[in-house]
Amino acid sequence: MEWQYLVMSNSVVVSILTLSLVLVLSPHLSRLFRLPTAPIEIIIGSLLAFLGVLEAKESNFELVAQIGFLYLMFLAGLEVNLKSIMKMPKVYIRQSLYFVFILWGLALLFGLIFHLHMILIVVLPLISIGILATLSKEYGKEERWIKIAFLVGTIGEVISILALTIFEASSLVGFGEELLYKIIQLFGFMVVIIALYLFFRLLFWWYPEFKNILMPNDDGKYQDIRLAMGVFFIMIAIMKQLHLELAFGAFIAGLFISTFFHYKHELEEKMSSFGFGFLVPIFFVHVGASFGLENIFIPQVIISTTILLGLMFIIRIIAAYMLVYLIGKRDALLSGLALSMPLTLMIAVATIGVEKEMISDYDYYSVILASLLEVIISMLSIKILLKNNC
Repeated sequence: MEWQYLVMSNSVVVSILTLSLVLVLSPHLSRLFRLPTAPIEIIIGSLLAFLGVLEAKESNFELVAQIGFLYLMFLAGLEVNLKSIMKMPKVYIRQSLYFVFILWGLALLFGLIFHLHMILIVVLPLISIGILATLSKEYGKEERWIKIAFLVGTIGEVISILALTIFEASSLVGFGEELLYKIIQLFGFMVVIIALYLFFRLLFWWYPEFKNILMPNDDGKYQDIRLAMGVFFIMIAIMKQLHLELAFGAFIAGLFISTFFHYKHELEEKMSSFGFGFLVPIFFVHVGASFGLENIFIPQVIISTTILLGLMFIIRIIAAYMLVYLIGKRDALLSGLALSMPLTLMIAVATIGVEKEMISDYDYYSVILASLLEVIISMLSIKILLKNNC
């Protein structure tokens, strides 16, 4: 018994030291290979798991990785300013909706043509602005193609998370009355959120000083961080109680903070620094560790990955034509590529699918590999396009 405890203790120590080194070294490797840290960390995680240094099923590692994923969704919501989106010309919102509808329509069409599993059809049109946040830091938020990508991405991510929530509910209760109840519960929750948004908007309009009470300036007690983290955990607790997708709650928590406290620019920087400096990298390393590197060369995985990768790029490039007359061909293509990196949501859907035994391990590996390659290809394509048109 004592021997087993010592082995387990040594394993935990090795994992902690390994993760610490990855956190320190991955930014340097990112600069060396000129890629975002996310794919670098996934690749490192895969290599370390292949060598037996990390174990994806280790409970503490899994727990911190899950928190990292939820925190990433929180940061994605934090990047969105609902007020600025509502002020945008209606034509931008209309074309963005067209983009998303065409994306889902084409995904269903191609999914049926290629006889894809329902989970893989759901994966095709997913949109997440988590990785898009790294582009805004690199190229600037004021770039036209990044602005429109954030607008389309926000609408698309909300729809994607709704789809993920319904999909997870169906995996638990099946298709029937219980699923209908879950969907009604979800939309009831959204109505409550909208009502709360209107209530707080009215409250802060009548009593603007209340904002300063909730989030005072330089009080020395880090009240802004306390409030943000409080809202984050409250929303997760509510979603947990309602048995709805936790990522949706984390995203709404970030959306609430960014909408009502958008003037606190330093808060976003503080929260991002903590997330991208600690929790989020551990999530990406865990994703890599859960991916069996030896499965890359299995023909079935290669074929499935190629189909997924090709279809995901094709439907986004076609949908990007909805943005051409707003921002031009070049920027529309850049926006389409920027929206081709739904890594976190793809992994979430694939994880649910394999845990509920709805898809095979091969399909799971294909989704993980496609999500990773999509980030790398998109990032390189954006760099090439900008370099050739500078």
